Amino acid sequence: MASGVEHILACLSSSPSNGRIIRTAARMAQVFGGTFTALYVKTPDGAAASEEDKRRLRDNQALAERLGARIETVYGEDVPFQIAEYARLNGVTKIVLGRSAAGKRRLFGRPPLTEQLLSYAPEVDIHIIPDKSADGPYRPKQAAESGKSVAKNAMWSLGILAVATLISLLLHAWGFTDANIIMVYILGVVLTSVVTTRPVYALVSSVASVLVFNYLFTVPRFSFAAYGTGYPVTFLIMFLTAYITSTLAIRYKARAGQAALTARRTKMLFDANQALSKARGRDEILDTAAEQLVGLLGRNTVIYPLADGLLQEPMLYPAAGKMTYDTDAERPAAWRALTEDAPGEGDKGGYLYAPLKVNDRKYGVVGLDVRAEMLDGSERDILSSILAECTLALENERNAREKEAAAVLAESEKLRADLLRTISHDLRTPLTTISGNAANLLANEDKFDPKTRRAIYGDIYDDAQWLTELVENLLYATRIEEGRMTLHPSAELVSDIVDEAAAHTRRKTRKGAVRVIHSEELLLVRADARLVVQVIVNLIDNAFKYAGENAAVTVTDDRCGDMAEVLVADDGPGVADNEKERVFEKFFCGQAPVADDRRRLGLGLYLCRAIIQAHGGTIEVRDNQPHGAVFRFTLPREEVKLHE
Repeated sequence: MASGVEHILACLSSSPSNGRIIRTAARMAQVFGGTFTALYVKTPDGAAASEEDKRRLRDNQALAERLGARIETVYGEDVPFQIAEYARLNGVTKIVLGRSAAGKRRLFGRPPLTEQLLSYAPEVDIHIIPDKSADGPYRPKQAAESGKSVAKNAMWSLGILAVATLISLLLHAWGFTDANIIMVYILGVVLTSVVTTRPVYALVSSVASVLVFNYLFTVPRFSFAAYGTGYPVTFLIMFLTAYITSTLAIRYKARAGQAALTARRTKMLFDANQALSKARGRDEILDTAAEQLVGLLGRNTVIYPLADGLLQEPMLYPAAGKMTYDTDAERPAAWRALTEDAPGEGDKGGYLYAPLKVNDRKYGVVGLDVRAEMLDGSERDILSSILAECTLALENERNAREKEAAAVLAESEKLRADLLRTISHDLRTPLTTISGNAANLLANEDKFDPKTRRAIYGDIYDDAQWLTELVENLLYATRIEEGRMTLHPSAELVSDIVDEAAAHTRRKTRKGAVRVIHSEELLLVRADARLVVQVIVNLIDNAFKYAGENAAVTVTDDRCGDMAEVLVADDGPGVADNEKERVFEKFFCGQAPVADDRRRLGLGLYLCRAIIQAHGGTIEVRDNQPHGAVFRFTLPREEVKLHE
């Protein structure tokens, strides 16, 4: 016995006793704590099976799925070899067979299935389950051929035989030997086996070819008698050669059909995989999977997404035209398939439901319309493959979202830590200065002359003003991050906004000057004046901070097409080219030295960009000539309407 986890294999078939084999294998897998696989070997004869056998095979497959088996399908003519090869490649330790499948040794023919399996895979344990109801080996019945198909195949057979006979008569007239004529009839039998659908036509064609050759070309001609003593052997060899050749042609055609089917299915699954890999988001992935199922299986499809442990409203995908679906009647069956982790039909047998699940995570339920016809083995394989690809895409999408959320959270925590670290540093110094100056005034106010007291009052005022601006900027940044920045736009004159901002900055103690240049025409914009004033104030303060207290700052407003533009220029050192794209980022302070470096938080320009973009404008920085920086922003102009 192999070490490790046991792998139990039961072979699927249309045998009436196959259900007992499946249940026994499922119990063995449960007892041994191993995995359970149900394998179906699809042979060329499977397509011609009767409807009763096909129905019984589907029932056995559904039973295996309910018992927790993984359904697998392989293709080939040599059933024992295919079973043994699958067992060898997939680590199967035990194979469960019925007595009818095991068979008995016959005098002629191939040995029973058990002996063949032992010769192909001697390391695998084979368990034979006795079945009293199976008196002999089970032989699947072939489906009855329709009258139209019989007539078509008969016409092809007769036509090919007639053409072969006509060619043979011509060859005989031209003096060709009997060997050449025999080859023509053998070719005709091969062609018959290729164009017809069942081996019986090739067999009949072989017999008919021998009889026609005997009647037309052996002495005495036009009779079934033959004078030559070697003719019976010739007829026998001709018949065997024709029949064996036709049999090989039939097998080749069947293998070619299986290869084409496998290639088509592989291409379909590859296309489905490509489409699912390009889908983004849960709904798009589910839509893509449903479209693939509708295209491949041609059945109405329904998907119940799972959210918060509950099935959401179904998503319907009709195969053709309109689709009728009773949600109230079908939802319990979908929920049952989800909770039982196994495919199942509705109470009325209308839809087959399969869970969308990977590992222990569930994403929903997929339902296929089976009212007209149940899924066969190949369709179930396609369904399983598409569902596996869909769940993998959903899992990847979920992992990507979680990874992105984790990255955003990590970045947010980093920014929060940087902000707290910066604020704690920036708040401590001015608060200490305010506290120290206030304590000094309280203790020694009478000892200070008026000029000293005024200087102390000015320091306290400056620190308090800076703290106020810091708090306002932090509040604005918080509103932007949370999406709570609300605009209250109205028609405003640009000149009034610029004058108010300049007046606000002139009230501050500075040695430099703020020069204002207005446009010759009245510029009207629709904006929140309070926020735009804050933008200009921030730009002017930023100019003095980096250009120095003695800098010359110029504020200009003008028209620029359908926009109004405002420029704040200084004559300082300017902004380095490698920093122009980053100056508007949050917490970016640049490398330029500042006299009072403790008052650099890196929020001013970030807030400017957020406010201007919220108004539908743009903001940028460029070089001033001969030196310095120019910050330019635009606002949408408001048309002036005159009512006379």
